Amino acid sequence: MKKRRLLAVAACSLAFSSAAPALAQLAPPNDIGVALGHIHLAVKDVEAHKQFWTTMLGGTDVTNGPLTLIQFPGVFIMLRQAEAAAPSAGSIVDHFGFVYKDLAAARARWKAAGVKYDVGEINPNQGYVYAPDSGIRVEVFGDLSLPGPVGMDHIHLYPTEADIPAIQAWYAKVFGGLPGKRQRVARPGLTDCVYFHRFNPSFTPGEGKLAPIKRRALDHLGFDVRNLEEFEKRLVAQGLKFEAPPRQIPNSRTKVAFLTDPWGSYIEVTEKLAP
Repeated sequence: MKKRRLLAVAACSLAFSSAAPALAQLAPPNDIGVALGHIHLAVKDVEAHKQFWTTMLGGTDVTNGPLTLIQFPGVFIMLRQAEAAAPSAGSIVDHFGFVYKDLAAARARWKAAGVKYDVGEINPNQGYVYAPDSGIRVEVFGDLSLPGPVGMDHIHLYPTEADIPAIQAWYAKVFGGLPGKRQRVARPGLTDCVYFHRFNPSFTPGEGKLAPIKRRALDHLGFDVRNLEEFEKRLVAQGLKFEAPPRQIPNSRTKVAFLTDPWGSYIEVTEKLAP
């Protein structure tokens, strides 16, 4: 176990420089068959968001039966038309991050299209780009070693400082991630994280207990598993359970179920999400 943890410290750091596979697909599953699956957003204008996530950020519009997905290397973005109760800032999940091989070219594209973005004061190779009408911001940074033009990198959560060891342990136990640390990009230092293949949930101390994410602009996170039935058995053995029984999405091969972590992150677990 000690050896795995030491490897995780290195891996979380490396995750920032090798964020995603070159091809637009989910990362390989870990030892228990889990990979990051999707991030589900509640937005006012679905068509405007499709243009933003494809033309501006470099994703590809794909479908899986009735599901419309924006595909990036390492993650799918899912859009649902809704009036979100609040932006993601102020909730336990503040933002998520992409990495670009040529960040300067991406910024030039955003500037020409009038897309709001900013440049980091401490590190100009880092900043944020803002999605339309939703209160969603995406952290971005450049990495010339990236095998493709864009990739998924991290999801950033803000538990209390005292809760960070417990939240790392929970994601390790439930989803098989490896607790560790990664190099910060916006400022010097290290950030606690849990490493999955080419992606990490990262944890920075928040100011007190923050709101759950359900029904906010970033409504829920998604992990994809090889076998949902076997994953449910694993949950039960740990004294946990889904909030409703797993169900099949009509006219697709995808199965889904939901749970909420103890800090308020609403999580969808899918089987065979990818088209």
